[in-house]
Amino acid sequence: MVGTDENNVDKLIQDIIHDMMEMGQSVKVSIARSVNSLKEQNTSMADKVLESKKEIDDKGNVIEDKCTMGMTLKVSPVQLRTFKGILRMIIDLESIQDMAVEVALITKVTSQAPHIKPLVDIPRMSDQLQVMLDSSLDALKNRDVELARSTALKDNEIDALFDQIRRELITYMIEDPQKIANASHLTFAARYLERMGDHINNLCESLVYIVTGEKVDLN
Repeated sequence: MVGTDENNVDKLIQDIIHDMMEMGQSVKVSIARSVNSLKEQNTSMADKVLESKKEIDDKGNVIEDKCTMGMTLKVSPVQLRTFKGILRMIIDLESIQDMAVEVALITKVTSQAPHIKPLVDIPRMSDQLQVMLDSSLDALKNRDVELARSTALKDNEIDALFDQIRRELITYMIEDPQKIANASHLTFAARYLERMGDHINNLCESLVYIVTGEKVDLN
C-alpha cells in the first residue's frame, strides 16, 4: 500500500511538472511579446500580453491546488520539498509575467512617437531571458542541479546589459532634455527585464532546494 501511495504521489508530481512546463512556456511567450511590442511599438501585441495574465494566473492556481493536495498525502522528504519548491516557483513565474505586463504597458504609453533610438540591447535582454527560462524549466524537469547553477550565473549578463542600457539612456537625457520622457520609459522597461532575471535566478535556487534540500543563494 505504501508503495502504491508513493507511486501516486510521483505521478502527481510528474503531472505538476508538466503543468509547470506549460506555464513557463506561456510566460516565455509573454516576455517575447512584451519586448517585441515595445520594439515595434505594436499596441495589439501589447494587449495580448495583458490578456494572457489571467490565463497564466489561472494555471498557477491549478498547480498550487495540486501541490496543496499532494502535501496532505503521505510523502517522502524529497516529495515534500518538491511541492514546497514548486509553490515558490509559481510565485516567480507569475512575477515574471507581471514584469512582462509592465513592459507591455510601457509600449502603450510610448506608441505615439518614435523611440529616441532603435532598440537593440533590450531585445538582447529578452532573448537571453528566454534562454534562461527554458534552461531553468529543463533543470526542473530533469532535476539537474548543475544546469540550475549555470543558468543562474547568466543573470550576470542580464545585469551587465541593464547597466549598459541605463548608462546610454542617461547620456541621451543629459544631451537632450526633450528625450528624457522616452529614455525614462525605456530605462524602466530594461529594469523590469533585469528583475525578470532575478526571478529566474530564484527558480534555479528552488530547484537546488528541491533536489538537495539546501537553501542556496545563487546570485
